[in-house]
Amino acid sequence: MKDIKKITCIGAGYVGGPTMSVIAQKNPNVEITVVDLNEQRIAAWNDADLSKLPVYEPGLDAVVGEARGRNLFFSTDVDKAIDEADMIFISVNTPTKTYGKGKGQAADLKFIELCARQIAAVAKSDKIVVEKSTLPVRTAEALKSILDHTGNGVNFHILSNPEFLAEGTAVTDLHNPDRVLIGGEDAEAIEALVQVYEAWVPRERILTTNLWSSELSKLVANAFLAQRVSSINAISELCEVTGANVDEVAHAIGKDSRIGSKFLKASVGFGGSCFQKDILNLVYIARSYHLDAVADYWEQVILLNDHQKTRFAERIIKTMYNTVNGKQIAFLGWAFKKDTNDTRESAAIYVADHLLDEEASIIVYDPKVTAEQIYRDLDYLGTRTAEENRRLVTVVNTPTEAVTGAHAIAILTEWDEFKDYDWASIKEGMKRPSFLFDGRKLLNGAELQKIGFSYYAIGE
Repeated sequence: MKDIKKITCIGAGYVGGPTMSVIAQKNPNVEITVVDLNEQRIAAWNDADLSKLPVYEPGLDAVVGEARGRNLFFSTDVDKAIDEADMIFISVNTPTKTYGKGKGQAADLKFIELCARQIAAVAKSDKIVVEKSTLPVRTAEALKSILDHTGNGVNFHILSNPEFLAEGTAVTDLHNPDRVLIGGEDAEAIEALVQVYEAWVPRERILTTNLWSSELSKLVANAFLAQRVSSINAISELCEVTGANVDEVAHAIGKDSRIGSKFLKASVGFGGSCFQKDILNLVYIARSYHLDAVADYWEQVILLNDHQKTRFAERIIKTMYNTVNGKQIAFLGWAFKKDTNDTRESAAIYVADHLLDEEASIIVYDPKVTAEQIYRDLDYLGTRTAEENRRLVTVVNTPTEAVTGAHAIAILTEWDEFKDYDWASIKEGMKRPSFLFDGRKLLNGAELQKIGFSYYAIGE
């Protein structure tokens, strides 16, 4: 069996950076190089100040600090890293296509293909190539076809090793995974990757499957989790009109051991880089095989999630006397969830977009997200010009700046610090009546109403 001495990971983003850092931490005898063409990102990974890492994850700075320079390296020299590696992880972005066939649903595999072509062009010795990016089923087939047609006699073994990280707890998830999934056709290549993980993961938690089962399992895991969120959010709307409380309903059904309590928290909707993208991918795959009933079923999870965001924005408008024109609405939180600076598909973007259509004035405070990112998210939608977005949206560095003089506050991310604010003094500095819309069911509504807030939470 091949002894793995050098690993290269192509892609230094949310998956590649943390995953390789932990693999390096736990395998001090294996040299790991993470490469990316983005010079700014690599510079940030190499920054002496560990608080400036490009990915914010609790505990990541300590892991990088331990391994970097010892056996963990970040570089822009992709060709050199490919040439020297025994094993290559592909961890590049696979966004939803914005053009052509499958637009809006299929995964865009252009970056994956570019990686495969670069590996094929550079490699002079046998390599194990590991898919880490989230991919549609049978992507490995395309990878193998590209790699095997280089004509230079190099053998490539393709493995699928999907990530199951939750942002905000990625380091904990990597240190103590529920399972590590490895799919492949070559027993020796599979065993080589098993040994990398066995440095810290118990063997019984390392599952091996065929390639296609592994590729599909990633999409299905995210689809099932997202489905639970949309299910409880559908019930939240029913609770509001019947007088039930969605927290009480969720608690009651979560006590059933067949259902369990996780992912039953009603909210303004799910976000993040994976849930929507992976379900759309599943929908596209099902349609491509003419499984229309299957596709329709999973598409409904997305439609319900979009509806929840729109419904929350509409509730703000309706409660504030059917107009938010010129009114100052403080957004607390922009990241798609707490303990991350990732804003991809964040509910805040879409709620803001809806309110901006009504000419609301939005002031945003998020403890980890930069103003540049917030404007980039809004500009990407293309709903209005960059100038209009900057006229209507102000990004501030403290919560006090956001809430002072506001007509309303909307909580869009469940950051723990929001629970500790002095809400009585915040209310004193707001316009009357003072509205508070809790999109994450984070605060104690009864206490806030006692203070004098006009309080709305989803599902109550």
